[in-house]
Amino acid sequence: MKPDLETLSPETIVAFIGSIFDRRGEEEYLGEPVNMGQHMLQGATMAEQNGQPDEIIVGALLHDIGHFTSEFGTFSMDDTEDRHHEDAGAAVLERFFPSVITDCVRYHVAAKRYLCATHPAYFARLSEASLHSLKLQGGPMSEEEVDLFEQNPNLKEIIAVRYLDDAGKRPDMVTPDFWHFAPMVQRMVDQHLASQN
Repeated sequence: MKPDLETLSPETIVAFIGSIFDRRGEEEYLGEPVNMGQHMLQGATMAEQNGQPDEIIVGALLHDIGHFTSEFGTFSMDDTEDRHHEDAGAAVLERFFPSVITDCVRYHVAAKRYLCATHPAYFARLSEASLHSLKLQGGPMSEEEVDLFEQNPNLKEIIAVRYLDDAGKRPDMVTPDFWHFAPMVQRMVDQHLASQN
């Protein structure tokens, strides 16, 4: 079910996201060996362990939130068209988070297409599920798309989150839960709110 975005506020958005992780985190993640919650928590945990900035950690934590907030449901290996979960996620977050974080959500799919076009070795590392979704998402970028994508001021952060997205598929990895990261998520919301005033 698509959430009523009008009822969300800077004071309630973090609890709302946390409730999604609590209620739906165990849903299957595109045929990968981890569930949706594990996938996103792994990316955030690896970013935190590697001393990445808060924006990267939160971007990795929230990059696939659109699988939950889209009315279209989650991706499956039987899909024959793209569900645009990245746009659904960004639409929920953009009122509350700095553009660097919403760009990491909105463009993490484009980043896969970009890396496939610019780094041949990257393409060879993709999982079966990731290759399937790549086909639905338009395949590797054209030269024109690459040139346009490289103009994004948050390109470095988007690519960093993409690599964390690819890495967060380890069935044996133990992570903290969402609430470990909640204070950091709230700091990002507060930072965005302060920048608007």
